[in-house]
Amino acid sequence: MERIYGCCCGVDVHKKIIVACLRKGTSEELREYGTTTGELLKLADWLAGNGCEMTAMESTASYWKPLYNVMEAQDLGVMVVNAQHMKAVPDRKTDAKDAQWIADLLQHGLLKASYIPDRGQRELRELVGYRKSLVQEKNREVNRFQKMLEGGNIKLSGTVSDINGKSSRKILYEILSGNEIDAGKLEGLVDGRLKASREQTLEDIRGVLSPVQRKLMKKVLKHIDELGQHIKALDDDIDANMGGKYGESIKKVDEIPGVGKRSAEAILAVTGQDMGRFPTDRHLCSWTGVCPGDNESAKKRKSGRTTKGNKGISC
Repeated sequence: MERIYGCCCGVDVHKKIIVACLRKGTSEELREYGTTTGELLKLADWLAGNGCEMTAMESTASYWKPLYNVMEAQDLGVMVVNAQHMKAVPDRKTDAKDAQWIADLLQHGLLKASYIPDRGQRELRELVGYRKSLVQEKNREVNRFQKMLEGGNIKLSGTVSDINGKSSRKILYEILSGNEIDAGKLEGLVDGRLKASREQTLEDIRGVLSPVQRKLMKKVLKHIDELGQHIKALDDDIDANMGGKYGESIKKVDEIPGVGKRSAEAILAVTGQDMGRFPTDRHLCSWTGVCPGDNESAKKRKSGRTTKGNKGISC
């Protein structure tokens, strides 16, 4: 087969060790390195000194990221490939053979590079992904608090539209402080209308909570508020990082029915603004995992379930 690269390197990346196979023509050289920054710089210097044109590595967990960052900073050619696209011969599995196999496939142009965005977009992805995890954690805490209320026979969710709203919080603080709420006090706590009548509300908030339950519920409420503050700070960071650069794109994606501003930011943080990397809209749908798969044999259509797609797109 035709050689695409005269000098290239295949890298097998692990948590504590990196095995690199440098191919020059038909000759090979194997070396092992650690995963500390100093070791990664030694690997980069070795590749640069040998005139390596391209380096390929598997997308193993997040272990590839430090090496990719170092190679990118050193202006060395590097690609990350899907491990499923480069499976070696079965029953011949060692770290050295993996590195040799990657180098062999790379040299003959048989590897397809995965899409890796630039550093700015990768950092934006981290911000959006962390915000998503905090929102999920806040929702879990709200659900946990709701179960505690139900356990104390307090039916506040049927009385107010939002258990985290201003009126709800005022009522909750009175309940958790052990104070009795009568009709007069309720009027002072409520801002606006309630889903239920005042009489029904008084019945719904009559529960039985022990001092331990009250103390625990106060801690959960405090945690919900802290998570809300962190989410707000992340919103500000995301807005600052996207700024005017993504302004028009966010407006266009926001016009899609069912997509809000935060969802538009999450989509753009993952896909980027340059759609030229996707040959057609179908390629984008396949990458995101929203189109059916192909599985046909003998003119019979089998399972066409969707793929998992890129996990970050669900932020």
